[in-house]
Amino acid sequence: MSDREKKLLVFFGIAGFIILNIIAVKFYVAMRKTVNDKHTRAVGILNNARKIDTERQDKEVAKQMDWLAQKEPKPTAKSEVQTAIYELCKSEAQKAGLTTMPPKQLDTQAEAKRNYQRANVEITMTGTNQALFQWFDRINMPDQFRITSHIQLAPNGKDKTQIDCTATVEQWFVPPPSSD
Repeated sequence: MSDREKKLLVFFGIAGFIILNIIAVKFYVAMRKTVNDKHTRAVGILNNARKIDTERQDKEVAKQMDWLAQKEPKPTAKSEVQTAIYELCKSEAQKAGLTTMPPKQLDTQAEAKRNYQRANVEITMTGTNQALFQWFDRINMPDQFRITSHIQLAPNGKDKTQIDCTATVEQWFVPPPSSD
């Protein structure tokens, strides 16, 4: 190969390299613009979603606060709440046709610096499946801040049509202001 041919080959090699770099730079700039546009749109969508979520949560919190303002119980002494829940469990069990052992009053759970305290009653009953569900339906009243928090079911050893049930019923209440 002659000297001129070598120079021509180097020239075409350099020209090809420059053209490939120009094409690569244009491709990179176009891709970068596409990525930036997608990022900008994604950030806009995310910000809009956050705004909608915040508005929804604010509305949900407002609904919950309204519900609580309507349903919040009056301040009551621990002993009154404990006695009321005790009597309610016993009377509702009798209405449902359940055989009961005397309900056991559990310690009232006082949590420091909390607006609510919990009164607990544990009751052991025997009855049919339907009677138990009727009792649970009457006892569980979220709008009265009362639930059955623990249920233990077992077949009755003497009568297979009966179910033995031990349930813990909790009632949240607002304690009266302390006279500190």
